[in-house]
Amino acid sequence: MKSIKDILEESSIVSNYQGSEKTKKMVEEQIIKLYGPQELKNYNPYKNALTFASWIKLGYRPKKGSKALKSITLVERKDAQGNIISKYPRTINLFYYRSVEPIVNN
Repeated sequence: MKSIKDILEESSIVSNYQGSEKTKKMVEEQIIKLYGPQELKNYNPYKNALTFASWIKLGYRPKKGSKALKSITLVERKDAQGNIISKYPRTINLFYYRSVEPIVNN
């Protein structure tokens, strides 16, 4: 299992973040409320605010009592030919790297 420091320093992208400034700002505001404005310098939407499933794959889980950061993603509805019919927003829960811990197998 990689350490969180290794995950953050890797050049590869870990999250499914698509580059939306609106969702980035939304998560930044929540980080400020939870950890203070100084924590924004550590925020990287591509690496350290991940879904529950992404953290589990990396060998981590949210700490007991930690709160998820709310974000929004657009889901595309497609027809049988694969053409996009519509898009709709879906709320997703992200966990910041400071709110996860390694999974320990006893």
